[in-house]
Amino acid sequence: MDRRTFLTSSAYSVAAAALPLDYVQEVADRSAAARTGHIVGMAEVRAVRDMVRMFSEMDERHGGRHGRSALVQYLRDDVAPLCRARFRNEEMRRHMLSAASRGVHLLGWKSYDAGQQGLAQRYYLQSYALAVESGFTGQDGFVMRTMAMQGLKLHRPEHCQGLAETGLNRAKGKVDDATMALFRVVHAHTLAKSGQRRAAVVEADRARELLAADKGDETPFWALAWGPPAASVYSRTAKVHETLGDFSAAADQYARAAAARPATTYARIVSLDLVAGAEMQLKRGRIEEACETWNRAIDHMDGVQSTRTRRAVKNMRKDLARFRARGVRCAAELDERALHLLGR
Repeated sequence: MDRRTFLTSSAYSVAAAALPLDYVQEVADRSAAARTGHIVGMAEVRAVRDMVRMFSEMDERHGGRHGRSALVQYLRDDVAPLCRARFRNEEMRRHMLSAASRGVHLLGWKSYDAGQQGLAQRYYLQSYALAVESGFTGQDGFVMRTMAMQGLKLHRPEHCQGLAETGLNRAKGKVDDATMALFRVVHAHTLAKSGQRRAAVVEADRARELLAADKGDETPFWALAWGPPAASVYSRTAKVHETLGDFSAAADQYARAAAARPATTYARIVSLDLVAGAEMQLKRGRIEEACETWNRAIDHMDGVQSTRTRRAVKNMRKDLARFRARGVRCAAELDERALHLLGR
């Protein structure tokens, strides 16, 4: 965790801005007590989960580069000692390792969003190791699912189907329907990428059926990495349709994904789903509709420090270039907004 390039002087500054100061002090006190031999129980586990959840929400609102050094120091100085502490029983130790895995998984995601793919992969591997040691069914497979998603995004699909299938098999029949849908839809995407069109569509349909059949069972803490499972399923289903060339269905699913997340909490991912939807609309020749969707995406990007959102805006400008040259008004106005957002 302790990389030379990370600042380490503001461990709790970000946390204190989002949580009551007395609560932050309570978390710090529990960590200090654990280092001096205090026996760790479920209260400490809940404290770590709450902090990771807070960092996750902050990540979605402000992007992967925001608060990363604070998360690094929190994991190193507080969570690592808790993982090595004395526990009331083995079950408490497993819960703590699971919470730590989720924290490191988030650190991988923040590195991914900042464009540091090799570092993100190393964090994912560490998260996987912690998940395996925790022994909680499905969490190790969930990290495999994330690694498959990373490989697909980087256009390196060689091992993605194997990762997705293994993760799926480890969770099958052992997690709630909504969580299972998350596994199946990523597997569907890997099938689409490997040219297995019918199998991909069948698997994506299974994911949606699982959402419809969900009885409202509690979703595991680690499976809420990207907010409501339904939104993640819609977004990934859109990518399946996009890969298969069905741009109309893809646009519809991206729109559903954006609408399924509270925009104030998930500003970055909502904006990226809207960007992807606009790209699908453009592929269908609907420039005015695409510009309207892109404008909605930019509405959510203010204050987001994300390599991916900046790249999305730059790609949008390239897509709009030929329409600006033709004098299409909405394209010219949108490009002006994009330049302002990029600080140029």
